[in-house]
This record gives sequence, structure tokens and C-alpha cells, in this order.
Amino acid sequence: MSTDIASLRSLWQSKWSSALSVWSPYIQLHEPIWCETLAEEKEAGLTGSFAMIRLVDHSVVISLRQIAERGLESFAVEILAHEIGHHVLCPADLTDNARLLSRIRRGLPGLESYSPMVSNLYSDLMINDRLQRSDSLDIVGVYSKIVEKSDSKLWLLYMRMYELLWKLPPQSLALGVVDERMNQDAMLGTRLIRSYARDWLGGGGRFACLCFPYVEQDKEAAMKAFKVWCDAIGAGNGGFPDGLSEEDADEAGSVMHPAEDPALSGILNASDGQSNSGRVRSEDSGTKSDKKSRGPFEYREILEASGVHLDPREIAAIFYRERAVPHLIPFPSRVSNQSTDPLPEGLDIWEVSSPLEQIDWWATLLNSPEVVPGITTRERLMGTSPGAEPERIPLDLYLGVDCSGSMPDPAINMSYPILAGAIMVLSAIRAGANVKVVLSGEPGKSISTDGFIRDPKACLQVMTNYLGTGYSFGIHRLAETFSPKAKIPRPVHVLIISDSDMFRMLEEKGSGRVGWDVARETASLCGGGATYVLQIAGGANILNSNAGYKFLDMKSSGWNVHLVDSMDELLVFARQFSQSKYGVMR
Repeated sequence: MSTDIASLRSLWQSKWSSALSVWSPYIQLHEPIWCETLAEEKEAGLTGSFAMIRLVDHSVVISLRQIAERGLESFAVEILAHEIGHHVLCPADLTDNARLLSRIRRGLPGLESYSPMVSNLYSDLMINDRLQRSDSLDIVGVYSKIVEKSDSKLWLLYMRMYELLWKLPPQSLALGVVDERMNQDAMLGTRLIRSYARDWLGGGGRFACLCFPYVEQDKEAAMKAFKVWCDAIGAGNGGFPDGLSEEDADEAGSVMHPAEDPALSGILNASDGQSNSGRVRSEDSGTKSDKKSRGPFEYREILEASGVHLDPREIAAIFYRERAVPHLIPFPSRVSNQSTDPLPEGLDIWEVSSPLEQIDWWATLLNSPEVVPGITTRERLMGTSPGAEPERIPLDLYLGVDCSGSMPDPAINMSYPILAGAIMVLSAIRAGANVKVVLSGEPGKSISTDGFIRDPKACLQVMTNYLGTGYSFGIHRLAETFSPKAKIPRPVHVLIISDSDMFRMLEEKGSGRVGWDVARETASLCGGGATYVLQIAGGANILNSNAGYKFLDMKSSGWNVHLVDSMDELLVFARQFSQSKYGVMR
């Protein structure tokens, strides 16, 4: 067997360049990972199928052992060209793989866990039809060699599509009874594959809708039947696709049954009575389509379907960072002492105990061509001179976020306080500031970063936790950071995001002091100002009502007050606040 496998490997290696040329002579992919034993297959992550791709490292994995067992030795170019097609055509890369999965998930409501399998079938159809029809490769021979009869209706539908695409006699691949309904669905499927050959992403949701009743009918039988063919079901494992926090402009509208698609059915448009023979793309329509943002739960589900295996809180942190990036502005700075420029002030002996990089080799060699450490070695003494530009020290940021039971879990539902906080935190870190993030749901729990830090990942991981305790941000938590005994090395701006329950919290006592006293002391000690951002419906009217005295008390204790009618207005505040309060250097 070892001799046969060795000969098979040499043969398939010699066909690799021919398989690449099927797509283009300019494609550059490294040679496949050849697996000769079951142990090597497991190490490469190849299970069930005799071939697979990995998008994360642009690899093709081939089981020579299974190739020999299944009698596929003579189909080297067909199989290799098919695997290359996954890298070149569909799904091509990590992001497009995830975008396709997102559309297919929409077409399989309640059966989203089967979206990787359906996505694999769809991409295989796209690739195989091109290879068989346009490149004259014997894909029919590959299927004929190993196709088996199955109880799966989805498998039968899938094989019938190939028969129709390539004008094969019935029962040549679809080994079973194909009724009229299935035959009609297969015809729709073939029209979809041909119509969307140049826009395969647009046809993904439609294909899923077509397959839905068949997946629902025989889920387990379908998984068993397709196991040997699923070469891209885990293509995204180990990678992380970017740009998924927003839907594609046409994503929602692209999910429909092919029978309802005018481009496939020829149904007359109700508006003008004309047959729609093609699709109108958003970029061709003359209007700009606004993208719709995803929720964090859907975002996580798509990532997990595409092979991302991270903690849900870590995924949530990435989600809010991606959503915040378009809104970031450099955080403002405050003028402090003048900056200084380095000024050479002579030479001194470099001692052996000093860092090696401090040696001035030019001065050392001028002193003596014989280098004797600690005797002839010299180091340059440096002083400073006032610079022409003032030194700018950015304000540090203390961000306190209400994480009580009235706030949503940011890993499941969209949390605008967390998104607004992410915008300000990332802007502050970008400008060189230190940030402390505190989540609090009092009375109850609190979680914070380890002091003031400059690690955006650590800040976002704290922000995307969820406590769900108490009723408001615990204003008494400020005393843990700001007190007469604690030294604050740099000015800090304190920002608290909460709602109307903050007034109740200010009346509460903690460590013998009411919240008003803690807030007043914090405003006087932080050195960079303090701001309440409160979500109160009709806040502008309240300021002018008899209840406005509560806000006057906040302002008299040294705090700015900003009211928003709804939490989504926090995004506007996050940008305006940074610009208006800190954008001008002072």
C-alpha cells in the first residue's frame, strides 16, 4: 500500500500546476497538504471527506488514502481544480464565507445550524458547473464513481440539479424517485445557479429558501449523505472575518424563494406589466442604500457558523470595537509644561554595569583604537532644552456605566451605553490617555479595569460584561478612585452613564456619606471635569419644569449634565461631547 500511495502522491503532485491553470496561470497557492494515513488526516483536521480547504492559511488538504480507497486516482485535475475553486471563486476568503453564511442562515429559520452544510452544497454547485461546462473537466465521472443511493430528499434534489445542469439522463446521479415537485424545485435550482454564476453571493439566500423544506424533512439523513462531500464546511475554522457588524445593503432583500425571484420565474412586475429579466443591483440603481447594523447576538451566531470559537464576551468586545471605529476621533489634550528637546552635553566613561546601547562607539574609537570596557569606552551625556512646541497631555478618562437590571446584556442585545463608551474609550487611548472603566449595578456588584490602563482589549472586555444587579450606577464607587489621600498623577475627566435612578442613588448613604458628597468631592479632585449622561424621556422639558432643581443641584456640585431621550442618542453625544469639551487645546 505504501508504494501505491507514494506513486499516487507523485502523480497528483505533477497535476497540481494543471489544476491551477484551469482557473488562471497567475494563481499562486502553495502545494496541497498530502495525507497518507488516518493520523495525518486527523492532524490536518480532515474528517469524513477526502478533501477540504482551509481559508485561514489558504490550504488544500487531500487524503491520498481515501482517494485510493474510492478509486479516484485518475481524477486529480478535477478534484484539485474543485478545491482551488473554493479559494478562487466561492467562498474565496473568510469575510465572503461569513457573508454567504449570513444570507443562508436567513433562509433557514430555525435550522440555522445546517447553514454551513447548505453553504457548502451551494458553493460546490457553482464551482462544479463551471468546471464541467466551461472547462470540460469530468466532474460527472467523479460523482458517478462514488455516488450512492440515500434516503435524503435533499441529496436527491441536489443530484437532480446536476442532471439538469449537464443534461444527463434521469437516474444517472439522482438514484431515487424524483416526484414532480422535486423536479420543479431542481429546475428552479439550476436556473438559480446559472443566473447567479457571476453574483453567487446574491443567490445564497435564495438557494437556502429552496432547500429549507428538504433540510427540515430529513436533517440527519442529509448530514450523513453529504458528509463525504463537505469539503468547505469548516473552511473558516481558526480565522476571524472582519466587517460583519453591519449587513450588506442588499442582504435582507436577497433572501426569497427562487419561485418569487423575477430574474428566475419570469413573473410580470405588478407595477408596469413588464417581465423582469434581470436583477437591479443597488450600485446600479442610482440610489445609495444604507447598511443596517446587526445585533451582537446575530453577529456572534454568524461568527460561530463560520468557524470562530471564542468566548461570547470576547466576541461582544470585538463587535463593539468594530461598531465604534467609524466614530473615533482623536481624544483632546491639555497644554501642560513646554516639551523639551535632547541636548548633548559632553562625554563620560561608560561603565560595565551600564546598558550596552548607551555606548557612543564613535567617541570610544576616537579616544582609543583599543576598546577596553570601562576604561576606553565612552557614553554621551544628554541634557534637555525647552522645545518650541508646548507639551500636550491628554485627559485621562474614568468611565462609569450603569449595569443594573434595567440595562441590556451587551452580548445579546444592542447596548448603546456600551457602544458610546467604546467610542470615547478608544478615542482616549488613541490620543495617549489612560482609561479606567467601571461597571456598576448597585446595590449589588461592580467590575472594573485594574486602575487606569491603555489596553483597549482589556477595557472592552470589562465593558461587555453584564451584572444585572441593583438599580443604578453606584456613585459611592467614585470614592475608591478619588479621595484626598489618593494621588491622581494626571487630570481625569469623570463620565457617568446612567438614567433617572441616579437621583435615588445620590440620596443613598455609603460609608457614612450620601452620594451627593461623594460626587462633589470627586468633581473637585479629578482635575478634568465631571459629567452625568442620563437617559430621561422628555429631559429637555424637565429641565424647565419644577423638577429642574435636581439638575441644578448636580451642576452646583461641580458636574455637567447631559440628557438624552433614548439610549441611541448616546452615539451623537459620544462624538459631540469629545469635540466640544476636549477638542480645543487649552
